[in-house]
Amino acid sequence: MKLIAFYLPQFHQIPENDLWWGQGFTEWTNTRKRQTLFPGHNQPREPYQDYYYDLTDETARKWQAQIAQKYGIYGFCYYHYWFKGKRLLEKPFNEVLKTGEPDLPFCLSWANEPWTRRWDGWIHDVLMPQDYGDEEDWKEHFDFLLTAFKDKRYIRVDNKPLFIIYKPGSIPRCEEMLLYWQNLAKQNGLEGIYFVKTLAAFPIPQNEGFDACLEFEPGYTLSHDGGSTFRRAVDGYQQKFIVMDYDQVCSRILDRSDKKKNIKTFPGAFIDWDNSARVGNRALIFKGSTPEKFSYYLSQQIQKAVNISNSEFLFINAWNEWAEGTYLEPDKKYGYQYLEAVKKSLDNNGLQ
Repeated sequence: MKLIAFYLPQFHQIPENDLWWGQGFTEWTNTRKRQTLFPGHNQPREPYQDYYYDLTDETARKWQAQIAQKYGIYGFCYYHYWFKGKRLLEKPFNEVLKTGEPDLPFCLSWANEPWTRRWDGWIHDVLMPQDYGDEEDWKEHFDFLLTAFKDKRYIRVDNKPLFIIYKPGSIPRCEEMLLYWQNLAKQNGLEGIYFVKTLAAFPIPQNEGFDACLEFEPGYTLSHDGGSTFRRAVDGYQQKFIVMDYDQVCSRILDRSDKKKNIKTFPGAFIDWDNSARVGNRALIFKGSTPEKFSYYLSQQIQKAVNISNSEFLFINAWNEWAEGTYLEPDKKYGYQYLEAVKKSLDNNGLQ
């Protein structure tokens, strides 16, 4: 069993974000300004010892990898942003490839959504459109991916690089593209590509050509497994935001049967959720998460993954999603307790 944490690269300045959101914008911009919406609301989320790192600094990337390894995270799944030849937020991962550091296993998840002003409520105001193009464009994308796939640190299944696509249902010729990439991979000395589709808070894609799927939590459970029945944890407020019960959702994840799936499934886990730093009072907020509870649920999810799902990976949302309130990195409230919870969960299952 290997724990892989999703990794957000938006902790450095880029010209596009300066234009769209203001000079100097990074993910920290949103987290710094957030205030509480109700009594007991855990905001703002502040990094331990005020370490507002910049991911173009190799010291920050090495620090992340060191503590990830120390507490039992096997590798990072870097979000990959590709828009018909245009990449965004690419600098940190470029350096990972160029320098060979940090020496931590990794894979990629293509976050293939258009960028909009959704955070400001303007979902139809498109900042960076997503156009999937044709074979010529697929070839250009593959050529970049091949550089990553051939890295000795890249995570493989059956000796094939594991590549995740976030929303395959949005790709018009998805099955053709996957087959085209499979052929290119073999022509370039690989045994193929191990394609994984994401199950999250959108309609479940029915595309062929995937070897596995992964449950991206808590979105998958909320949208597809009884989410409408979950009660609010805070009552009596006139609010647009929704507050969900952490224990109830985590229990549902554990109780769910995987028998209905006819494809290999990698289970997911999440630390917490609170995206008010991004969307203000339109947020979805979980109430009740603690390091102790996370350790318990993760221990149970690992046991289920090993004994029932026969899965070699479990994907955690996330390593550093600070503006969504789900991160393993140390903060001022809990210090390193969530990372210690990961280690304890592995120890409880005899995996350290």
